[in-house]
Amino acid sequence: MHKFPRTNIENISLSRMIIGTNWILGYSHTSPSADRFIKHCNRSPEAIADIIEVFLKADIDTILGPLSSNMHLLDGIKMAEDRTGKSVIKIDTPIINVDDNENARREAENTIKLSRKCGAALCLPHHSSVEQLVNKNKKTIDRLPDYLAMIRENDMIPGLSAHMPELVVYSDLNNYDVQTYIQIYNCIGFLMQVEIEYIHKIIWTAKKPVITIKPMAAGRVSPFVGLTFVWHTIRPCDMVSVGCLTPEEAAEDIEISMAALEHRPPVLEGRSSPNKTAIMK
Repeated sequence: MHKFPRTNIENISLSRMIIGTNWILGYSHTSPSADRFIKHCNRSPEAIADIIEVFLKADIDTILGPLSSNMHLLDGIKMAEDRTGKSVIKIDTPIINVDDNENARREAENTIKLSRKCGAALCLPHHSSVEQLVNKNKKTIDRLPDYLAMIRENDMIPGLSAHMPELVVYSDLNNYDVQTYIQIYNCIGFLMQVEIEYIHKIIWTAKKPVITIKPMAAGRVSPFVGLTFVWHTIRPCDMVSVGCLTPEEAAEDIEISMAALEHRPPVLEGRSSPNKTAIMK
């Protein structure tokens, strides 16, 4: 397997494909039973390490998610690192208290310190926190610089989990110390707040690299369709976060992504659908 292409966020080189964690931690965007199934499959550090090891062997060494609040995930990462002798670059997306008082500020500082303690190189406050600070009238993100400064004080690179596209626009407009953004992007517009074409424009005009998430719309489109679309419509500096339930899914998604980037068909087994026509066999 070829080594996966890389990009840079500030002074850190990281893989353009990023290990997503929704299909490890149980966020299916489908149903409670699906959530429980995911958690059952990946309830142990060993199962998590099996997935991450596949990515590391392809030089995909970056992981994204709520890392500091999920110790078994951190244990799985460490186990995969020990197995392969490779280090994982961690991007934490903590939920922080953004209430405008001293107690909340202290709580936010402690949460950010936990990100650093878990080994995160980049800290992107969760969109559910940051979106509370958006002022659409003024086109600002009020008090955001305070939290970005906390991240810098803890020796991490700051970014934004920006499900709301205005976060990218306002961050660039005000020159906030934001070095990367998370943005939902997929071919059917799943969970996207505005049209696909507009998010495409947001990504292409962003001042910093963009981490696109939910490329397969949480299982609503096939990996070939979802990944091929995203890889062909983002910039060379941008990234794609991919969630996988099993090591086999990870291997397939890596091959599909490499094929898209190399402009060739992916080398995959056929599906085991019954009664295929002769042309599909």
